[in-house]
Amino acid sequence: MEKFRFFPHNHCFIVLFFTSLSPLGLAQYEHWPYLPGYPEPPPQVYQPPPRPANVPKIQLRLAGQKRKHNEGRVEVFYSGEWGTVCDDDFSIHAAHVVCRELGYVEAVSWLPSSKYGKGEGKIWMDNVHCNGKETTLAACTSNGWGVTDCKHTEDVGVVCSEKRIPGFKFDSSLLNQIENMNIQVEDIRIRAILATYRKRVPVTEGYVEVKDEGTWKQICDKHWTMKNSRVVCGMFGFPSERKYNTNVYKMFASRRKQHYWAYSMDCSGSEAHISSCKLGNHLNVDAEKNATCENGMPAVVSCVPGRAFAPSSHSGFRKAFRQEQPLVRLKGGANTGEGRVEVLKNGEWGTVCDDNWNLQSASVVCRELGFGSAKEAITGARLGQGMGPIHLNEIDCTGFEKSVTDCKFNTESQGCNHEEDAAVRCNVPAMGFQNQLRLSGGRNPYEGRVEVLAEHNGTLKWGTVCSENWGTVEAMVVCRQLGLGFASHAFQETWYWHGDISADNVVMSGVKCSGTEMSLAHCRHDGADVSCPRGGGRFGAGVSCSETAPDLVLNAELVEQTAYLEDRPMFMLQCALEENCLASSAVNTSITSGYRRLLRFSSQIHNNGQSDFRPKNGRHAWVWHDCHRHYHSMEVFTHYDLLNLNGTKVAEGHKASFCLEDTECEADVQKQYECANFGEQGITVGCWDVYRHDIDCQWIDITDVPPGDYLFQVVINPNYEVAESDYSNNVMKCRSRYDGQRIWMYNCHIGGSFSEETEQKFDHFSGLTNNKVATR
Repeated sequence: MEKFRFFPHNHCFIVLFFTSLSPLGLAQYEHWPYLPGYPEPPPQVYQPPPRPANVPKIQLRLAGQKRKHNEGRVEVFYSGEWGTVCDDDFSIHAAHVVCRELGYVEAVSWLPSSKYGKGEGKIWMDNVHCNGKETTLAACTSNGWGVTDCKHTEDVGVVCSEKRIPGFKFDSSLLNQIENMNIQVEDIRIRAILATYRKRVPVTEGYVEVKDEGTWKQICDKHWTMKNSRVVCGMFGFPSERKYNTNVYKMFASRRKQHYWAYSMDCSGSEAHISSCKLGNHLNVDAEKNATCENGMPAVVSCVPGRAFAPSSHSGFRKAFRQEQPLVRLKGGANTGEGRVEVLKNGEWGTVCDDNWNLQSASVVCRELGFGSAKEAITGARLGQGMGPIHLNEIDCTGFEKSVTDCKFNTESQGCNHEEDAAVRCNVPAMGFQNQLRLSGGRNPYEGRVEVLAEHNGTLKWGTVCSENWGTVEAMVVCRQLGLGFASHAFQETWYWHGDISADNVVMSGVKCSGTEMSLAHCRHDGADVSCPRGGGRFGAGVSCSETAPDLVLNAELVEQTAYLEDRPMFMLQCALEENCLASSAVNTSITSGYRRLLRFSSQIHNNGQSDFRPKNGRHAWVWHDCHRHYHSMEVFTHYDLLNLNGTKVAEGHKASFCLEDTECEADVQKQYECANFGEQGITVGCWDVYRHDIDCQWIDITDVPPGDYLFQVVINPNYEVAESDYSNNVMKCRSRYDGQRIWMYNCHIGGSFSEETEQKFDHFSGLTNNKVATR
């Protein structure tokens, strides 16, 4: 077998890959500089159509309570003051005009009724009609400047696309009249200058450059502040900035001519994006009308990466470190740096209500977790609903707090429910991981055979991953690495996807992931000693990815409320005996006079995710169960167990199979799945499946268990057969006391709902989710 060595960083060679990284993220890795003698490509310059002579000059900005930098309340500068636009007759055509005038390619949507907060001052435009082709909002028809019957509760907002117009030219003609003008540039990057930083991933230090009129330009450092550095570092995924060696850069700057941007930048430091910073002083120009930076040099930023992104050797493995128990965490997100915000209070994890949730508060969460500023503050439980208490509401941060718990907030959450759970999408450093992996042969970019880039005899080569023991957890890492969301399926055969024949050789085997890795190369694997008896090709590992996933959670409170003991005669348990729902000693129990002692309880399993939970097997593989008189679509859906306090199983428990259906749903959700008549099976988002305590097999047989203190445990989807956005909440555990006649259940809770310290006191041992009977 050929030996391969992994090569986890970028190389100048064209590969096919799929990525969801924004152009802003990719800008960090533009090649530096062109070789002598090779002309740089001519800059693209956007030439907007000429403005009609009778149309006044205006300036636009997006203001208010933003949740993304490219959205906000539309504000117009006209006749020396800023004002708003009324939502009457506003349309997507008008939104397109606004976004293009601000340098974005197009509008995504528009929002009426002051969704970004009420503006102040005049309402400049009302009953705006645009055809979408106008060069400026001022060219659209309206009632006339300042003629309106609207109030500020009708201020309109827009959401623009993230993509900027190539070669966009900022109109500076009104600059002298306007105070607090926002920055509008096509793009921004950190360009590594010193050799030590040019070889590192991620790039943490270098010139700050902006793309203006299609050309990259440096920024004069005369008015540059550490607050500006903080904003730039945050945009590129770094939580903070630091000082750097100015002497080296002075020496470097003196050797070559710079091309300066005509303005300086004026940030307060709390902004999540430079488009929220103010345009600073205009630079002096020389005889050739080029901006000059007298006695200055290009501005440099040096950023401090979060611990998980610290530049390291390129072996693909990072040194393990034990993180202190954080006060905040992200749950249910598909990609690194995104998820529902949960905070720890009094030893219990809870969610945050989305009232007043904005980019500034979200950025505090992101920086606290070692990421940069927030890319998006997400509302309406769009990354799934949490469980337990809602700890914080109406969070109001300045942007400089060390923790979101240091911000002002309201602990009262009346009127809030888990449908309003706040989430965040953070800026993370561009690590280049997506360049080391590709999906090949699929019908769409979200599926295919997994192919990795490995080094063999000094050359880079694509190859397959051995599919032996390949499962959902490994597939999750692949989808995350490519920015394609969650895994929906993991495949051990991929003969139906015709990948590149030259990439058939297996270059990676023995892959075992924990599920939190950012790259497949970070998972345990065989390294250079590849071993794959079945070979690659048709048996190469494959995945299909999805932007959403289900998330099953058991109602712990109901288990506590419904648990009881029943001594059931053996003659009523013949069906259950055949289905292996009883302890092995049951075969010796007399059918006529014997009985079994059963710990019975109800299971109510909610789908709190973003997509329906569907069984892995198609109908052809479902199994008819005589006891329940319906088909079971999952043979191992839950494990029921009773363990002693050191984690050893005392009751054999069993692996319960289920028919999955929507027993009940939230008020506005329609039932879709039912078991009767060989119906479709699954659990809809916002619905729950109830297995009542009086159904056969809804128990643990404790006939042979002596009195004592125990741990009762239920694990849903224990084999990870179906992908979920969060597996940590699939375990439900209770303390229980059995005196030989009665049983008490108490402290029932979902895994991960308490602090580590509380969990350790509860468990007294590690490895609660071990489902094997200990050998004596």
